[in-house]
Amino acid sequence: MIVVETIAKIRRYHFVEGRKIKQIARDLTISRNTVRKVIRSNETEHRYEREEQPFPKLGEFTGRLDKLLQESTTQPKGRKMTAQRMFEILQGEGYQGAYDSVQRYAKSWRENQGRGPGGCYIPLHFDPGDAYQFDWSHEKAIIDGIPQTVKLAHFRLCRSRMFFVAGYPRESQEMVFDAHNKAFAFFQGTCRRGIYDNLKTAVNKILRGKERLFNSKFEQLCSHYLIEPVACTPGAGWEKGQVENQVGNVRKWLFTARPRFKSFAELNSWLSDQCIGIAKKRRHPEDRTRTIWEVFEQERSSLIPVSSAFQGYSETECRVSSTCLVRYDRNHYSVESKLAGKTATIRASAERIKAVSNGMLIADHPRQFGRDNVVYDPWHYLSVLERKPGALRNGAPFKQWNLPTFLSRVRIRLSRCQGGDREFVGILLAVQQHGMDIVEQACRRALSEGTVRGEVILNIIARSCDPLPIAGALVPDALSVTIEPTADCSRYDALRREVHHGTP
Repeated sequence: MIVVETIAKIRRYHFVEGRKIKQIARDLTISRNTVRKVIRSNETEHRYEREEQPFPKLGEFTGRLDKLLQESTTQPKGRKMTAQRMFEILQGEGYQGAYDSVQRYAKSWRENQGRGPGGCYIPLHFDPGDAYQFDWSHEKAIIDGIPQTVKLAHFRLCRSRMFFVAGYPRESQEMVFDAHNKAFAFFQGTCRRGIYDNLKTAVNKILRGKERLFNSKFEQLCSHYLIEPVACTPGAGWEKGQVENQVGNVRKWLFTARPRFKSFAELNSWLSDQCIGIAKKRRHPEDRTRTIWEVFEQERSSLIPVSSAFQGYSETECRVSSTCLVRYDRNHYSVESKLAGKTATIRASAERIKAVSNGMLIADHPRQFGRDNVVYDPWHYLSVLERKPGALRNGAPFKQWNLPTFLSRVRIRLSRCQGGDREFVGILLAVQQHGMDIVEQACRRALSEGTVRGEVILNIIARSCDPLPIAGALVPDALSVTIEPTADCSRYDALRREVHHGTP
């Protein structure tokens, strides 16, 4: 193919210097037909494109290559086969040709697939308060000195492009509920529709078209916030393209350098501030005269008001061990000792673990996300202490028991006395009956008087709990004494004289 520089020389030699075609062909060592074609076409560039590329060696393997290409299109982005991998597969089946033929055929096949209407997209427009989009992403951060993969819940309002991000250690259903509560509190409202991909925590079954069988708990969440859930077509991420792009942007803006935090609460507080800061600086992609925050403030009036947070949790039936513990998510939590050996319902939320039996709350603990942690509430073991007071010294639930100041001092004083453990258990039982404030005041008084014994403290508690004495009845004036009686010892002496004592 003749290059652009040669064409330029031919044109200058002929049109500027007036050289003949024969002379130009001799000077540039090219054919006269080529010189004549350049001069007559009046073009500055000549291209030759082959209309049909032959694949002589590929031959019978084109059908197999078509099947491999078709299978690759249905796979996620990270699992699609490359042309090199297809070439290796064909080689294993007897293909003797070059890699270039496979690569050119695959490129041509993909271009032909993209020429149809399936490869085109229509720009979307959303009304204020119409819809939001939701997605998860995985980012790297250091929490409490430990490198972790943080699961980020992403929300994006389709109209204003205002976004919210919250981090969690899991992608479980209770985390989905908590993320929605945080997001709608941040937006101060919610939209009429929510656009999701087919989350396992939300969708139980994919039906025909856009129809889905949603999880009952997720349906309750949407009903509470008056949201119509809409699930995307499987593999069609462009249906929620705004939040898909947000995932990459947030990773670039906030997680390029691995951030450090003491806890997930500190991480989420920082993320909330970053969402506001970025929205106030970045221009709206459609209205370049205003920031995202300014458009969001205008859209806020169109959001559905939120009255209260959704009480979302996941439920699991667990058996209580003989040590009054239940196991959930690889950690142990104590419950009331009366349920040892029985079953209890665990209600797990993003931050709390609650145990329920017969509709009664029997335990409430902060949730742990590590492995093999044991969370005790010493008050759950009080009925066991009543029978085994010696466990107060070495029992695991009582090692780090954070009691009030005066009650803790009484415990130390009584531990030095014989039978002091049993006396202190009696004081703890009084806490259940009368409350911590009254018992703490009694302990304080006993310590100040230097009479630290169980019966003394219980006596102080009993006296402080007695009702006030009833005021005396009113005496009528007719029955009242007008003359004050005087002491007369002579009457007593007279009685003594009348008594005759026997003689021995």
